[in-house]
Amino acid sequence: MRETILLVGHGSRNPAGNREIESFADQLRERHADINIELCFIEFAKVLLDDGLERAAQNAERIIVVPLILNAAGHVKLEIPQHIAKVQENHPDKSFIYAPHLGACDPILAILKRRLKQAMGSQDMPDPKTTGVILLGRGSSDRIANGEVAKMARWLYEESEHELVEIAFTGITLPRLEQVVQRQVHLGMTQIIVLPYYLFTGTLIERIQRQMGHLAKQYPQVRFAHGDYFGFEPEIFELLDQRRQETADISASDELAHDHHHHHHHS
Repeated sequence: MRETILLVGHGSRNPAGNREIESFADQLRERHADINIELCFIEFAKVLLDDGLERAAQNAERIIVVPLILNAAGHVKLEIPQHIAKVQENHPDKSFIYAPHLGACDPILAILKRRLKQAMGSQDMPDPKTTGVILLGRGSSDRIANGEVAKMARWLYEESEHELVEIAFTGITLPRLEQVVQRQVHLGMTQIIVLPYYLFTGTLIERIQRQMGHLAKQYPQVRFAHGDYFGFEPEIFELLDQRRQETADISASDELAHDHHHHHHHS
């Protein structure tokens, strides 16, 4: 059965963000030369969901749709499934399987711990007791998506010696970065590390870099450092492989059960 993996990126107003996702897809193809891997985006890009699904359906019997997205908000829960359902109607003979998003999990925690360690290494006085940590997410109107960021902050707190590991968001929901920095400074933190909870670059990553500059001026007595987004870390590739494999295994067992049921029915 010919199979296509359709990666779904978020898409960014900043073309560099989309180019990064394209380059990520290329690296994934290099890792899996035997698999047909295609890419589309939810917004702000040339190939959007409908086109991507339609193209994938032309070339394969089974399409595994894999969201290259960290948190499950509206796009993951509603938008992608709606588009899949629409294309499925046009291709009733094709099998569309929707894999889970990346989610808050141990591989993501491993990246955050590494980012925190790198940022601490760049500080003059790497004392976790006086260094506040802020996990900075995109922010969503979906409380479960925001909760995933909070969960990772909690896990990071449990696996580090930092007494203050908090969350902030770049938009849509509170608290904002400035509020949390202000509170940490008030609580006596002399260093603050900001860890962006993002997959790829984009307009928001650029805004975070500008904000870090403003905060450093505003609080000259505090040393700031910030980590990089996750993008090309090995854990992201492994996590995608895992999501794809889980989905393929489930669909294979479904098909077996389905075939078995049919044979049983005919006997």
